[in-house]
Amino acid sequence: MILSHISLENVLFIDIETVPQYANYADVPEPMRVLWDKKSHSIVRNAEEETPESIYQRAGIYAEFGRIVCISVGCIVKKKDESWFAVKSYASHDERQLLQDFGQMLTDFGQRRGASLCAHNGKEFDYPYIARRMLINGVEIPELLNIAGKKPWEVQLLDTMELWKFGDYKSYTSLNLLTYVFGIPSPKDDIDGSQVADCYYRGELERIAVYCEKDVLAIAQLMLRFRNQPLIAPEHVERR
Repeated sequence: MILSHISLENVLFIDIETVPQYANYADVPEPMRVLWDKKSHSIVRNAEEETPESIYQRAGIYAEFGRIVCISVGCIVKKKDESWFAVKSYASHDERQLLQDFGQMLTDFGQRRGASLCAHNGKEFDYPYIARRMLINGVEIPELLNIAGKKPWEVQLLDTMELWKFGDYKSYTSLNLLTYVFGIPSPKDDIDGSQVADCYYRGELERIAVYCEKDVLAIAQLMLRFRNQPLIAPEHVERR
């Protein structure tokens, strides 16, 4: 069993949704636009067809050019010997307030003995992105995320994609693909990550939060499958 020494009740499952800092390339202030133009040269897939403007929607995946609009968290709880899943979202147009609220919750959660975080591709994306945006916004980084100077065995950051690799570093495996192969209901039944920015700038923040929460549940379900444990029933999911 994977991670059999860890109690899943002490794991906080998380996912974030990010968007470009501005709705359109034309709205980007000149100094940042110049910096984005330079950055875009290293990420274009087809130099003949793509321009800094045409790929601006990708800016949301970079902490320097994007921002967090939602962080959803969830944990497995026991009720009468049954597993339930409690999920909550920190979603706001005020990123600094969102990060402060999340940071306070994470500090409190970190007081648990054996507390850990778990995300899919979290070590490459979610964890560093949150920490970077906290620094930019002047928000103190909670101990669970502040890994500077820690030894590898002191870092309590789990990653379902890393667990799936079993030491293989050749490729990225999406959460959507893994939920399919493990028979877990898809979290992409409404929107997917490529549509988040458009939804946000149409004013659909609540829709994004619901989508993000589905990802969090899917990550928890995937971890349960990794451990050969039963999935959480849909009726045992509580939104807080």
